[in-house]
Amino acid sequence: MLFIIQMLSKRLLSNAARFTEFSSCKVRQYSHTTDHPIKQDVTGSGKPSSSTNDNLTIANKQRLYMLDTFSPGSPFFLPNGTRIINRLVKFMKLQQSKQDFTEVITPLIFKKDLWETSGHWQHYKEDMFKVESNDTSKMSTEEANDVYGLKPMNCPGHCLIFKRFARSYKELPIRLSDWSSLHRNEASGALSGLTRVRRFHQDDGHIFCTRSQVSREIEKTLKLIKLCYSVFGFNDLSMVLSTRPPDKFIGKIGEWDQAEKELGKVLDKTVGAHKWSVNAGDGAFYGPKIDILLSDKYGKKSQVATIQLDFQLPQRFGLKYQGVNDTLEIPIMIHRAVFGSVERFLAMLIDHYGGKWPFWLSPRQAVIIPISDTHAAYAHKLQERLSNERHDFSTPSKLSDERFYVDVDDRNSTVGFRTKDAISKAYNFIIMVGDKEINGGKFAIRPRNSRKVQLLTAEEISKMFHLLMENYK
Repeated sequence: MLFIIQMLSKRLLSNAARFTEFSSCKVRQYSHTTDHPIKQDVTGSGKPSSSTNDNLTIANKQRLYMLDTFSPGSPFFLPNGTRIINRLVKFMKLQQSKQDFTEVITPLIFKKDLWETSGHWQHYKEDMFKVESNDTSKMSTEEANDVYGLKPMNCPGHCLIFKRFARSYKELPIRLSDWSSLHRNEASGALSGLTRVRRFHQDDGHIFCTRSQVSREIEKTLKLIKLCYSVFGFNDLSMVLSTRPPDKFIGKIGEWDQAEKELGKVLDKTVGAHKWSVNAGDGAFYGPKIDILLSDKYGKKSQVATIQLDFQLPQRFGLKYQGVNDTLEIPIMIHRAVFGSVERFLAMLIDHYGGKWPFWLSPRQAVIIPISDTHAAYAHKLQERLSNERHDFSTPSKLSDERFYVDVDDRNSTVGFRTKDAISKAYNFIIMVGDKEINGGKFAIRPRNSRKVQLLTAEEISKMFHLLMENYK
């Protein structure tokens, strides 16, 4: 049986290679609304000429996400895409705990008064969505006259949380994280796949600290960014200091100069002198920022992570803490996001991996192929064991249990066809189940990137899956 499987795998790999070569030149790509075909711009080499085309091709093939005209610029994440998003969120929540962030959940809509206090209504209104009630009779007279805005960022809400309670210097830094969805009114012509959207999520975080703590907190944030990106193989990062806008900014120029100088010193210390650049006038309206850029495989650079130093919002919201000498002091606010937009980061990962996801991120980690119909029932039992998912309603599932995405392909097709299909769908592992495997208790398993077949017990396979997850492989 092992010899037959090895020979079959070699033959299928050869056929799959020819199939891939052929299909790459004659691919019909569809938009994410399944009924609108999109022509793919293909170079002479048969490769997509842009990241957008590549993303669309992979997203459609693997059913990661879709877009629809009923909600322009707002991705629908399908089951496979949602699996990847959930892994990314879980990963980042674990990493940011290293810096002692605590997670909060804040409202999606706020009164215009809040946005006027923050300065967004004066400087960012064109990029915001207004929210109106269709039935003002449900509101008080005062409420009915209020204008609401859908939040484009979390910082004003976090300022309200800080302000609600008396604060002491002994509590600082206070670090809040938020995964709420955000909405920005991007121009229709600028919308593009996952890289430019209207609804998105950030691993958003805000640090309230003293002036003496600023440098240390930014250094920690830069270390966290480098650590997280290294897991994905992103080690070549470009650091850019974006300075005060020429017109639309709040606060005193002296405070801006001080903030920019502070960020420059941190960059010199952590990145090295002359190893970062300046993007003059591209800071946020409330403060300068460090932008981290990544290059995709097409050479296009995209901003991902950001660190913003803000002297203004704490002043505008009247934030105070009790200082060492019992005097009331104004905290400094640091805005930071490691992934940046999770949607944009996912787009870069689609390019980076080309749809061949590492096991820990993969939405299709393993598929079990029963040799014949008589082996299907056993294949499903093995699936339940390997996925660590029990369809048992007598006891609740354990929070500590890791779940694995294991499928069974028991279609009425040949083993060769199903194996070829599994390779095409980029399953990380293919597991065969036949008489020999059932009787011997060891299963023929082969990885996606190798023709080598191993015979492993279910326990050994499960242990291998856990090790891959633990090591981000």
